[in-house]
Amino acid sequence: MIGVKEEHFEGKGTQLDALEAHIEEYLKKDGFTVETGPAADNTRVIQAKKGNWMRTIVDADRALTITINGTPADFTVKVGIGKWLQHLGVAAAETLLLSELFLFVDMADSLWNLEIEDKLIADYQKFIG
Repeated sequence: MIGVKEEHFEGKGTQLDALEAHIEEYLKKDGFTVETGPAADNTRVIQAKKGNWMRTIVDADRALTITINGTPADFTVKVGIGKWLQHLGVAAAETLLLSELFLFVDMADSLWNLEIEDKLIADYQKFIG
């Protein structure tokens, strides 16, 4: 899928709860509204969206979606644009894991997404080490 970046990390021993919290804090500092799903089956889901009036009108259902899947010694981080799921924090885990979280997006969103993704990825790579 275009616009989705996936990275695999092995042998890092990264505490995934700490990584999730770090990503959330980074996004909040950058002005995003952040929703986090409950960790289930070694998968964590973070969604974030910018809140300006035009973005609310044009793509109210789109959000930057980050999934962290695996164990501290072997995990994958996937970043892309996905469907904004209301009340992500209380959604059923099986719904999150079975539904398609990532969407195809138009060129303008893809360019915006790539800029945000690159900054976020550089930040969490430093955190992971």
